[in-house]
Amino acid sequence: MSGILSDAERQKLDDGDDGAFYRSPRFVTHADEPFLSRLTELYAELTAPGDRIFDAMSSWRSFLPAYDYERVVGHGLNEAELAENDRLDEYFLQDFNTEQTLPLDAGGFDVLCCALSVQYLQYPAPVFEEFGRVLAPDGVAVVSFTDRMFPTKAVRGWRERSMDGRAALVERYVTAGGIGETTRVVDQPGTDPFYAVVGRSPGE
Repeated sequence: MSGILSDAERQKLDDGDDGAFYRSPRFVTHADEPFLSRLTELYAELTAPGDRIFDAMSSWRSFLPAYDYERVVGHGLNEAELAENDRLDEYFLQDFNTEQTLPLDAGGFDVLCCALSVQYLQYPAPVFEEFGRVLAPDGVAVVSFTDRMFPTKAVRGWRERSMDGRAALVERYVTAGGIGETTRVVDQPGTDPFYAVVGRSPGE
């Protein structure tokens, strides 16, 4: 799929290098604790001990429940943040706005997590195609977000939509990746609204 966002919708207020913007670690959570607790509850419902987890666009916390997973691989733009994350067995750095191909095997993960970061993707279709590629049959993708963001780095197509409009956009992203059967989870556990789109990849 060539794209979901138009060239105008991809625009950011700050079009400078993302690597430079994220070079300094930010040990903050980008959502309130009720949101994060709700996210952990959702992960507990959708994952199981022994699963292989890919935590895309991760940081110093993954918000996963205390399950004994087989493998947790993280991705991000700041090495200090990823190194601080004790749930990750391994991690790698990559800017999805300049390189969308993942250095991961096809079908290698049971669960794809993307928390509080999807608003920064300028080329979501090829990124989610890669997410779909690395998910195993019947794998689950969980994309969560709230109304907080770095506004200068969020794409215009995100900034100008309502929360429900953003959820519909993420559903299009997930579908673009071949991850179907999307379900929208909406809650208000605290000050920050909780939104998540859950998709499941086709079975064998």
